[in-house]
Amino acid sequence: MQKCFKIQMIFLILFIWAGFTLTGCDQITRRLDPEKETKPESEEVRAVSVVTVATQKVTLTTELPGRTAPFRMAEIRPQVNGLILKRQFTEGANVTAGQVLYQIDPAPFQAALDNAEAALARAKANLAATRLRAERYETLLADNAVSRQSYDDAAAALTQVEADIAAWKATVKSARINLAYTRITAPISGRIGRSNVTEGAIVTAYQPLPLATIQQLDPIFVDVPQSTIELLRMKDSRDHAGEKDLNQVKILMEDGTAYPQDGTLQFSDVTVDPTTGSVIIRAVVPNPENRLLPGMFVRAQIMEGVDEHAILIPQQGVSRDAKGNPFALVVDENNRAAFRGLVLDRAIGDQWLVSSGITPGEKLIVEGLLMLRPGMAVAATPFDALSSQETPDASSQKKRDKGAL
Repeated sequence: MQKCFKIQMIFLILFIWAGFTLTGCDQITRRLDPEKETKPESEEVRAVSVVTVATQKVTLTTELPGRTAPFRMAEIRPQVNGLILKRQFTEGANVTAGQVLYQIDPAPFQAALDNAEAALARAKANLAATRLRAERYETLLADNAVSRQSYDDAAAALTQVEADIAAWKATVKSARINLAYTRITAPISGRIGRSNVTEGAIVTAYQPLPLATIQQLDPIFVDVPQSTIELLRMKDSRDHAGEKDLNQVKILMEDGTAYPQDGTLQFSDVTVDPTTGSVIIRAVVPNPENRLLPGMFVRAQIMEGVDEHAILIPQQGVSRDAKGNPFALVVDENNRAAFRGLVLDRAIGDQWLVSSGITPGEKLIVEGLLMLRPGMAVAATPFDALSSQETPDASSQKKRDKGAL
């Protein structure tokens, strides 16, 4: 036991001696180099670029897909049976109202007209003699020179001839109309499509298959489907806008280019499609050069109203958390990053329209967001949009120029 106690005492003495030795070395080192005093590490300041949030007047629009439709359309069908003798138009050309398109063989209809006119002339020829006989019998009846039956027969014959004349007049008129129907004319002006029949084809009156179709393309309709929820919201915005000229509609072509002329909002349908829950909004668009053709896919920008105090912020200054909720970082009065949860309305160009979450006058951080967390110290500088949009090729060219100098 005594031996173990002695060994423990020896180790304790050695440990105390080593401690004093190290302390003395550290004091000697501090005396020789007093600048090696331990200093607290300074906090890192992150450089960021900011934009000052401000309100501005913004015209609110809704962009919806749609299809073009002809302003007027007429399907050409024959009104009499017959043989097509000639087609008198060029497919795809513009035609005017009243222009002859097809000629049906008029021979049988001309013959029917001639026959009706001859019968009418014969009836008119019998009219004079029949009328004189009836008048003569009426005079003789007063003197009892003829029987009452003879007079009644003469009067009835006169009435029959007059009725025949009226019937043949109607027949002549009908034959003349049918003869005119052999010249099939354009009911409206517009562009005519391809012909479904050729010369020598037999056609029937009011057949299901049209001979051709004429479409008026200037102006042209743009039909846009919109959900009833969005329609009610748009109507509410337009009612509170207090602005005129809200019926203006801008058209974007299929490739995204803007159509040179604006349209006018005409009406919204009163029937909701039960399968889609949407209604059709129709706009009238000028089309003097026929750039818009029926059935084309376009996008229509419909004006909702004007927000006098809208807040727009760059999209690059908005991030999203793990749940997809948008947020932004701003510089507070202590030059530290602060968190702001946002409620976004819509995208307008390269900016977000903010409903709530940020106030005018705050400095929104748009650059230097990588690894930046709320509470970190920042050094803010104004955001330069032009320098941020500089292409890599331009930047490398500037570096080469500086190197050459």
